[in-house]
Amino acid sequence: MTARLGLFIILGVTLWRIVTLHFDTTDLFVDEAQYWFWSQNLDFGYYSKPPMIAWVIRAVTELAGSTAIYWIRVSGPLIHMATAIMLMRTARRFVGPKIEGWTGATFITLPGVALSSVFFSTDVVLLFFLTVAFWAYFGLIEKRSAGLAILMGFAFGCAFLSKYAILFVVPGGLIALILLPSARIAWRDFFVSVIVALAVAAPNLWWNLTHDGTTVRHTTNIAHWSKLRIDVAGGLEFFLAQFGVVGPIVFFAMLWGVARALKGKSDRRETMLIWLSIPVVLMITLQALVAKAYANWGVTAYIAGTILAVWLLDRHWPKGLRVSLVINGTASLLFPLAAVFAHQLVLPNGSEVMKRYLGRSAISREAGELARQTASSIIVSDSRDLLADMFHTLRNDPVRIYAKPPVGAPDNYYEQTFALPGDVAERVLFVTTHSVDCAQPPELVRSWQPTEGYYRGKTIFAYKILPTCLAGK
Repeated sequence: MTARLGLFIILGVTLWRIVTLHFDTTDLFVDEAQYWFWSQNLDFGYYSKPPMIAWVIRAVTELAGSTAIYWIRVSGPLIHMATAIMLMRTARRFVGPKIEGWTGATFITLPGVALSSVFFSTDVVLLFFLTVAFWAYFGLIEKRSAGLAILMGFAFGCAFLSKYAILFVVPGGLIALILLPSARIAWRDFFVSVIVALAVAAPNLWWNLTHDGTTVRHTTNIAHWSKLRIDVAGGLEFFLAQFGVVGPIVFFAMLWGVARALKGKSDRRETMLIWLSIPVVLMITLQALVAKAYANWGVTAYIAGTILAVWLLDRHWPKGLRVSLVINGTASLLFPLAAVFAHQLVLPNGSEVMKRYLGRSAISREAGELARQTASSIIVSDSRDLLADMFHTLRNDPVRIYAKPPVGAPDNYYEQTFALPGDVAERVLFVTTHSVDCAQPPELVRSWQPTEGYYRGKTIFAYKILPTCLAGK
């Protein structure tokens, strides 16, 4: 495949995603709504993630003059397009022009890329900056360059500001520097990159220091390191899920590369790509084996991993590249359609295939209507999921929204930053997923069970309640 054809595929797939996104019928997922809310409250750090995704959403929505769902999500396919094009240049620099087109076409159609082109996530921005860092690094192994060293450090720092998962690349990279002379760069360039990366990351590091290490603590909490145990099924589930994240043939090719290296059949460049990818998969598999891990935690493996897989397939199984493109390309075309026809894709039990992305805004609109009917100027909830959507869906309504005051340390951003102030004395509308008891009986305004989406079959309660009933419980 020529570079021109690869670029044509990238542009075509991106155009398909941008157009179908306009007809998307899903609600913002909890994380997406939270990222948007962060973008309305700019900072150098947030409860669960570093700030880059909030900055990106703010920039795009400001340019568009709209905070509609389309403009929150459109960054996904656009940034992935930029990453695919940058990855083409990276593959050309490190391997040669022969695999340039295939690398771009393969990356843009990875199932994980297709999914995050529909639902915006921190992985999108992370992978772009990681690709830029690799492009600069592969230039530095060829010659000394202060400019490339600064760029590598800047890109790595921005990747850190996108998601701390960038650190998973570091152990394998350091091992490559130690074991492979061809992987080494000049000491001056190395230290320049480290200094620049630290300078870029410094605002977020300082934010964590001044906020009791909130983001770092949350990251360790979701890793469940306090509950270590051996879970073979969990480790196997994560490992097998990677065949879905990047497609069966791409992940198979990466493992094939490892087998070749163990037999002494790989050259120095192939070995370097292995060190920059496979250790990430192994570390997260170990994490899943002893605690917990989500399928996307290993995404930093798939920048170098894509180049490795394409290069190996191009030399030893060219047909595999074509078969992989058909499989992953089909998935890439179908994912956006699933979001367009989300209400029509229903399982035999009546549950929607995309139910976790449906029904959220309907509850928020109902809460807004109940607030108007009861003359409530304040809505409170103890649910992060409900709060996330209410802040976005009711953004133009004349109501103030707060989280129920936490008992002890806050469990989310809303409790940390937008808890109900202690000086509020008037009755508020409290929306929750459970019944409420209080010495001063609250007024049940309404209880209902949504008929579709994530909350289908669950009961939602709305109470007119005194703030004193919400404190310390």
